[in-house]
Amino acid sequence: MAPTATYTSTRSNFETARFILPDLVSDCHYPLRLNPDCYPVSRASEQWLLHGARLAEPRVTVFMGLHAGELTAACYPDADAFHLRVCSDFMNWLFNMDDWLDEFDVDSTWGMRECCISSFRDPINSQAETLGGKMCKSYFSRFIQTGGPGCTERFIHTMDLFFIAVAKQADDRAKGHVPDLESYITVRRDTSGCKPCFALIEYAARIDLPDRVMSHPVIMAMEEATNDLVTWSNDIFSYNVEQSRHDTHNMIVVLMREYGLNLQGAVDYIGRLCKGSIQRFEDNRVILPSWGEELDRQVAIYVEGLQNWIVGSLHWSFDSTRYFGKDGHTIKQDRIIKLLPKRSN
Repeated sequence: MAPTATYTSTRSNFETARFILPDLVSDCHYPLRLNPDCYPVSRASEQWLLHGARLAEPRVTVFMGLHAGELTAACYPDADAFHLRVCSDFMNWLFNMDDWLDEFDVDSTWGMRECCISSFRDPINSQAETLGGKMCKSYFSRFIQTGGPGCTERFIHTMDLFFIAVAKQADDRAKGHVPDLESYITVRRDTSGCKPCFALIEYAARIDLPDRVMSHPVIMAMEEATNDLVTWSNDIFSYNVEQSRHDTHNMIVVLMREYGLNLQGAVDYIGRLCKGSIQRFEDNRVILPSWGEELDRQVAIYVEGLQNWIVGSLHWSFDSTRYFGKDGHTIKQDRIIKLLPKRSN
């Protein structure tokens, strides 16, 4: 995976003040669909999060520009309103949790993990003391009404992986440590939060695939390719905001540090990896085995769900204000990113 060529790091002030995004949207030819219940469910879910997280300004304004409900509607376009609402509540919670955890140390992260996993294990009777845990109980008590046992266990297990990886990230942050590329990719596949979102594909479609299907190498390879595309493209899209606040948990930083790439060289390199991820997804699609007519029908639904995550996340990244402020639609066209000044610590 390591590049064979190095890139000069000598650039003019003008060049280092901006970079050009790879044209990831054009590399993705999957159809973008939106759930017909998108807007009423999205607005209701936003109010649920604002009440449950007790956000105050300026976080309210920032949150209202997130549009996580629109991302959810693009990733689960065939879900009914009830299941879409659970998915949307989870998505809003996950983004808010991600922001909270950015400010947590290792011990606080472990504490939040214990609270949330307990809420998942017994959303009815567990005693959640944190706001995050109480919101877990709210959406997961609705999840278990229809979620199958395999899907439910996959969701809980992958959420546990998320918290464990975020604790590792917090430890790196506290120590000022930038991991090597291989270690970073491993941790990032869990800090992305994609894996529990993939369990929601089953939940939203009212299917519960058996372990022999979900553990098959081709299915796992398609999940990994999807996770990598979503995660690595997100590292490109979020880099500007993150560099302004001195955040180093980003593949661009890792590549610049490990391989001596300049900013544009690192961005272009990740762009090629993203394009390769879509190709990996397609290469594995054509070698999917058969498990019989009914399971093949369910597998096709799951694979389409992964595909929806690829195309939905790419387009949403420009519709949300999270990465590009109000300039997302302009940047989607010209792909020019002007670097934000670094905040004083």
